[in-house]
Amino acid sequence: MPIRPENKALYPQNWKEIVARINKRAGNCCEICGARNHEPHPITGSMVVLTTMHMSDDITDCSDYNLKAACQKCHNSYDAPARAAGVKRRKAEILHKCQGKLFEGER
Repeated sequence: MPIRPENKALYPQNWKEIVARINKRAGNCCEICGARNHEPHPITGSMVVLTTMHMSDDITDCSDYNLKAACQKCHNSYDAPARAAGVKRRKAEILHKCQGKLFEGER
């Protein structure tokens, strides 16, 4: 999954090395469903590109026990609740800023 620009600085400089180590540990397969990297996904049929996902909400914790190799389907399914909460939070922040500007303009 692409790293959000605002989170990029939170990842270690050797992130690519960490990803390679996790993929090797996983045998180049999704550690959740077993889909093989660079082969058609057994459920979706789309080409699998392994990602490395954090098991906790702490993206600064890049220890092996907090990381899993995951296909896009499994990674998206795992992250869906947190992603939805983030979208909701960002929308609320935008709405709050817009309302503030609206009320400032009425004075």
